[in-house]
Amino acid sequence: MQRTLALAALIATSLGSYGADWTEYRGPRHDGSTAEKIATSWPATGPKVLWKVPSNAGFSSFAVAGGRCFTQELRDSGGAMLETLVARDADTGKELWTMALGSMKTGDGGDDGTKENRGGDGPRSTPAVQGGRVYTFSAKLVVQAFDAKTGQEVWKRDLSKDHSGRNISWQNAQSPVIEDGRVFVAGGGAGESLMALDVKTGAILWKTGDEKITHASPIVTTIHGVRQVVWFLQSGLVSVDPKTGAELWRHSFPYKVSTAASPIVSGDLVYCSAGYGVGAGAAKVAKNGSQWTANEAYRFAGNKPLANHWSTPVLKDGHLFGMFQFKEYGNGPVKCVDIATGTVKWEQPGFGPGHVILTASGVLALSDDGHLVLIDTNTSAYKELARADVLDGKCWTTPVLANGKVFARSTKEAVCLDLGR
Repeated sequence: MQRTLALAALIATSLGSYGADWTEYRGPRHDGSTAEKIATSWPATGPKVLWKVPSNAGFSSFAVAGGRCFTQELRDSGGAMLETLVARDADTGKELWTMALGSMKTGDGGDDGTKENRGGDGPRSTPAVQGGRVYTFSAKLVVQAFDAKTGQEVWKRDLSKDHSGRNISWQNAQSPVIEDGRVFVAGGGAGESLMALDVKTGAILWKTGDEKITHASPIVTTIHGVRQVVWFLQSGLVSVDPKTGAELWRHSFPYKVSTAASPIVSGDLVYCSAGYGVGAGAAKVAKNGSQWTANEAYRFAGNKPLANHWSTPVLKDGHLFGMFQFKEYGNGPVKCVDIATGTVKWEQPGFGPGHVILTASGVLALSDDGHLVLIDTNTSAYKELARADVLDGKCWTTPVLANGKVFARSTKEAVCLDLGR
């Protein structure tokens, strides 16, 4: 019995440290983290490149499961630029199938990182994978499910056409979030702005609210022992019961131009932030019986010290790590912030508006100019563990770690790196 238990513990540890799929934006934990470990010492020439392929336009990240990886790109189809779901072999990068999701707005977004996006750089929503299906949420508020092996459409729901949808400037950038048989999306009209759809059929399980969306994806989290979906909307933070859609609590927060970073939860604190002079703050959530309240814990207006333009931080031991900046292309800093007070513990310039995830070996950051950097989670000073230049093009996309491989992309190319321990 002791040997059996020891073997089970070893297998569990190995699975957590060495291999796990990354099934959706912010990962299967909905918080940008994974228990996987990666190498903390990289060759001078950089990590081994398993494959690198052209990947045209957009900031959609990867979902990885079942030996395949999925992202959304902008593809030319008979002269029309279409948002396109692309499936590749995760080991080789070989394109397996594509599926057009529809046209999308194009504009003056440029690869130099100095111009406004205005929807012109392609898709920004990341697909999700579960149970052999891939789920997408297009720029025009269309939710679809596809067979992961063949690309055949399983179901489709058009929030704009069928639910009086209200899109946003620069079009939708939310990613579908999945848990317990439900796909959580927002963008419908009055009385149906927030929705849970059945993963198997696309049927509406519940719909509620009269909210205007932002570009931020929701999170599924637990506060005071209660599972909930938290949206960061134009009215502020709104939390609902994932099974019924019943509102649990809300906290007003300013909106201006665009809100794009997802909220972060630490115990009973919920941190949120935006650019355009809005700044950051945190709500302290309380529960007394069945009654919920949310009150301001702190608030920092302005683009400093804590604005998150679209880069969602990660949380480790009560501290936020991430890109805190607004339009500081090429030079915006990575910061370590005490989430309880909003106090900046340290900062390091030179990253721009890239993205981070949390691994068991440290914070993995992708700068806007394509440098992949492993940062120690030390809260007293910035400590860089490894760095490599891995991509050309503009990188406003979240890197992901799955089964010892890092998947990352820019507006020009996508790469898969071997970073197993």
